Amino acid sequence: MDSQEALAFINKLLYEKTKQVLGKLEASLFLKIWEGEAYDKMVIDFDGKRQVYSPQHLKATGSELFKKIKGISNIEVKKNNFKESIEFIHKQYGAKVSSSQQPIAEPITLSQADESHSDYYLLQQNHNPFIPQNGRIEDPQQFFGREREIDRVFEVLKNGSSVALIAEEGMGKSSLLCAICQQAKNYLQSSRQPVFLDLNDGVHNEDEFYMALCDKIGIPESKGYSLTRNLRDKRVLLAIDNLGKFTWDGFTRQVRDQLRGLAEGSNAPLKLILAATEPLNNLFNDSQEQGNTSPLAGICQEEHIHPWNEATMHTFITNRLARTSVSFTEEEIIQLIQESGGHPRKVMQLCYQTYSRYVESLQ
Repeated sequence: MDSQEALAFINKLLYEKTKQVLGKLEASLFLKIWEGEAYDKMVIDFDGKRQVYSPQHLKATGSELFKKIKGISNIEVKKNNFKESIEFIHKQYGAKVSSSQQPIAEPITLSQADESHSDYYLLQQNHNPFIPQNGRIEDPQQFFGREREIDRVFEVLKNGSSVALIAEEGMGKSSLLCAICQQAKNYLQSSRQPVFLDLNDGVHNEDEFYMALCDKIGIPESKGYSLTRNLRDKRVLLAIDNLGKFTWDGFTRQVRDQLRGLAEGSNAPLKLILAATEPLNNLFNDSQEQGNTSPLAGICQEEHIHPWNEATMHTFITNRLARTSVSFTEEEIIQLIQESGGHPRKVMQLCYQTYSRYVESLQ
């Protein structure tokens, strides 16, 4: 069995168990690991175009790949025994998959969708893959892209600074925050407890913020010096979403001053990843009135999250459709890219509507 045969087998087994297949990066990584390449030597090519990923990101993706394979086989898979493990799984499941696995149907386009009633039956088995349309993505298998942004964030964190993600609504800040928390253990050299705190989840004032913060970390409810004391032996990676809520009545500069004090220094109890819709100095006007910078801006390196480019959007659409029996025409994909302007939420919503029309045309 060569690498391509091994990949095809795992995809068949995965589809049989979960109705999904490996993503593009996972599939490329599978082949590289099969050939015994080291993470820091891997060059990933998608359709002839070289994509640069950090060894840390490839290692994190590899870890998720191993978990997927274990989930469908109950066999522990590691990089140093990868080939042998896949061959053993093939011996255990190969005959069953070959005899029972139905081939994944060829994609159909909207213009072809009404040609036969059997196509409609096929589409009924496919749930719309363009979800969720709103809100953050918490399932690692649904999270897409932003590899370079993740690499930059962890590089800043490892250099001792905190980070502020700046982007307009719908750009995927919340999903990116969640993904960073999920991947922290694979990236950070020193262990930190990842804590995700969304200020829109019932936090309306400073007292409720401190209550939620302590609850998430697992320490007694406290603030001021008591909070500093309770965090003395803790090392936390604190992700705060919807930071703009700190500008509401019920919040003062004091909470931002305390967060700064707890996050200053390379070995501070807290390292912050904040998500906001505008730069911190613009967000907190009280700092400007006093002629000072925002306390949080003083310790956070700002990373501006930009819209997806055309190549990323095209790959996202085709990857989601690869799990189904539907294919958008190239003209439709180009129109979706143009209409969305690269906003991930808009891309998701427009693709959801287009996919739904394929199904509706067959009813």
